[in-house]
Amino acid sequence: MNTDAFCRRIGIDPDTLDGPRHSTLERLQHAHVTTVPFENLAVTGDPFDESDDGEGVVLDEAHLFEKIVERGCGGFCFELNGLFNLVLSELGFDVDRVAARVIGSDGTGRPPANHLTNVVELDRQYVVDVGTGPPTMRRPLPLDGSVRTDDVGVSWRVAPCDRPDETYVTQYRTESDDEWRDRYWFSETPRPFHYFEATCEYLQTAPESTFTGDPVVSIGTETGHLKLGRDTLTRTVGGDETTEHVEEAQWHEVLAREFGLQY
Repeated sequence: MNTDAFCRRIGIDPDTLDGPRHSTLERLQHAHVTTVPFENLAVTGDPFDESDDGEGVVLDEAHLFEKIVERGCGGFCFELNGLFNLVLSELGFDVDRVAARVIGSDGTGRPPANHLTNVVELDRQYVVDVGTGPPTMRRPLPLDGSVRTDDVGVSWRVAPCDRPDETYVTQYRTESDDEWRDRYWFSETPRPFHYFEATCEYLQTAPESTFTGDPVVSIGTETGHLKLGRDTLTRTVGGDETTEHVEEAQWHEVLAREFGLQY
């Protein structure tokens, strides 16, 4: 693991890092979610090239480094949080991979372990996540219920989970919301990387998976986030959202200009 190259990929001079401290962790997380896109192009392939089925997602450390750092791609949770776990460990952080369940629109978290996130032990335990779509978690989030509001006005907290098979739930609330919204359930049990292989395979192959339909690319910005679909680009600034149509001939240009991805 070349942590210097990883830091340069997310726009940080590795010589300016100050050891495994909270300030370093927060800096790394914020830089990651605003420079490395959350995307499923390895699953869908080029949306306008019927011969391109995507390269597939491979949970191999060397492959992820080559893809995300050397080629400048993004990925989805198993890739982004998986590689971030390795980097944090190399930098001296006490970090565990844990399994989570992103809660779908139907209120269920199926299949189990459909999300990989990280728990870091510092002065207390924190969820540190760089592998979700918007809204993105931009700061380490304490497991003790403390509320953290990020620089674009989204508040986050970890609450006890009322499910018998999970311990915690991450929740968020925007400036325009009165209610907390559940994002994912999780427990603190450390998991090896291969634990996620079966679910990763399912999510990139099953017709009912949210990742095997249209391409989705998103990234955090200094004022909100961007999200690119097959024919739309959505900009969120604070609580305001605007959507513009993207023609097929413009799609790759938008992908490169707004997300830094060459495809």
